[in-house]
Amino acid sequence: MSSTESIREQIQDRYRDQIGRARHEVTTPALLLDLDVARRNIDAMAAKFDELPAKLRPHIKVHKSIELARLSVEAGAVGVACATVWEAVVMARGGIADVLVANQVVQPDKVAALAELAREYRITATVDDVRNVEQLSRAAGETGAQLELLIELDVGMGRCGVRTLEELLPIAERIADLPGVSLRGLQAYEGHCMLEPDPEQRVRDASAANALAVEAADLLIAHGYPVADISAGGTGTYYITGANPRITEVQAGSYSLLDRFHGDLVPGGFEVAMTVLGTVISRQGNTVVLDCGRKAVGIDFVTPPLVGHPEAEIRYYAEEHCLADFPGPPPVDLGDRAEVVAGYGPTTVNLHDVFHVIEADVVTDIWPVNPRGAGPPAFV
Repeated sequence: MSSTESIREQIQDRYRDQIGRARHEVTTPALLLDLDVARRNIDAMAAKFDELPAKLRPHIKVHKSIELARLSVEAGAVGVACATVWEAVVMARGGIADVLVANQVVQPDKVAALAELAREYRITATVDDVRNVEQLSRAAGETGAQLELLIELDVGMGRCGVRTLEELLPIAERIADLPGVSLRGLQAYEGHCMLEPDPEQRVRDASAANALAVEAADLLIAHGYPVADISAGGTGTYYITGANPRITEVQAGSYSLLDRFHGDLVPGGFEVAMTVLGTVISRQGNTVVLDCGRKAVGIDFVTPPLVGHPEAEIRYYAEEHCLADFPGPPPVDLGDRAEVVAGYGPTTVNLHDVFHVIEADVVTDIWPVNPRGAGPPAFV
């Protein structure tokens, strides 16, 4: 038995007694995945892209699950986008044929892992610096791999990506000159538009970002460089970016599980598929305390609410505690269970080893969260 098989078995055995339990009988705190709802979300987004010129390349940073990635590809996605090399390893080895690392890969261990992965799988990485292109070319040459590259253009986020169109040309030229790498196109992620609560302003902002990406592509094409793909977009802008006839793929991903943050932004048609189950461990007057704090729930951007209890005011999340104040006697008491909708999905999933897969309100399976944390996956 290999070490990865051993670790996977240990994980499965640790949670095996949860299978067959009702969703509110699970040991808490627990990450619950309502598979029926997740499937509906995946199918709903696939149907929306049937009507859009762009293709869907869902970003898996939200769920880090090969099982959910496979469901997305089966529904019509062209591949997946990842945030890290370690996520890409899991996705490629799990059978996803086309994997994009939508991020710069510079640290030597990660560069080596990326090049090794590209020996067997179609792997694309993102660059914004000639020196990184040279680094990736050397690594690809050492392993006999071929890496495809997207040049990242900053379209307003102020994060990674070249800041001017003119900076694209020397990077494209260096890619063309070097072995082991080839230019696939551009990444132009308009993540800054996701935070815009005004839907009309979001359309204007995202459309402006998309127009800059198209201008960049036209510049590269005019200088003889290929632009097969322009990769952009997210769950909050998929319907804007995906409608641009020049954008070829959209990296929306959070729709599959949905969290409170994206639920406030995204047009209708998606449901919350992931929650964190907690147990009331203390009741003091009109306040209840649950055992699902910041070490179990991602509280980024918005405060996670209790499911089915809109009257509850969440006072705060401590490391191990969620404090909920009710206007009168609480409807939940000591030992009762309650579910919390994640404030932000990706930072919630990253806190857990596994999903408790729920079908018809019963745990039917345990799915590992494979590439969690900052380091290499323990198992694939």
